[in-house]
Amino acid sequence: MIAFVSGPVAALAPDTAVVEVGGVGMAVQCTPNTLSGLRIGRQARLAVSLVVRENSLTLYGFADDDERQTFELLQTASGVGPRLAQAMLAVHTPDALRRAVAQGDEKALTAVPGIGRKGTQRLLLELAGRLGEPTGAAATSHPAGAAAPEPWSEQLRAALLGLGYSAHEADEAIATVTPAAEAAAADGAAPKVSQLLRAALRTLHRAH
Repeated sequence: MIAFVSGPVAALAPDTAVVEVGGVGMAVQCTPNTLSGLRIGRQARLAVSLVVRENSLTLYGFADDDERQTFELLQTASGVGPRLAQAMLAVHTPDALRRAVAQGDEKALTAVPGIGRKGTQRLLLELAGRLGEPTGAAATSHPAGAAAPEPWSEQLRAALLGLGYSAHEADEAIATVTPAAEAAAADGAAPKVSQLLRAALRTLHRAH
């Protein structure tokens, strides 16, 4: 089993990083949060999980071992494959997922693209006791009256900065996709960071 890859970052895409390992470019599927911490030409160390299918071998990369372990534990629930597990980690940190399962927070899980209301209760039941208890500071609740920050814009900005765009370019691109994100939220759906990132990149490409 491959536990991690380490080497210079050769390329970055909206959902993939290529890390050069011993002269070989390893394509690793990553969330926007993980990609945001990478820079082309700089050394990177990603915890990875190898998913073997009949016609493919896919590496999924994570910022740390906690994310990788959570990714693998999520897939022990029926109906959760690697793509959905990665989507869950794109929306929530491992501790946020542990907290959601421990508290039976259906709203937190339905915020993940691909998880409907019908599947939420089943996931909460199946994952109960598997992910463990929240461990970090994020386990504490928000003060009364304080709204939790929307994660999509922070994730999108971090991903754009990680791809080499300036803070000004990132903010302008985010402004162009904000109406779409707000429209999705108004309809009760969580904005899909991957889709917003692709739309933002199209805007930036047209500007150049």
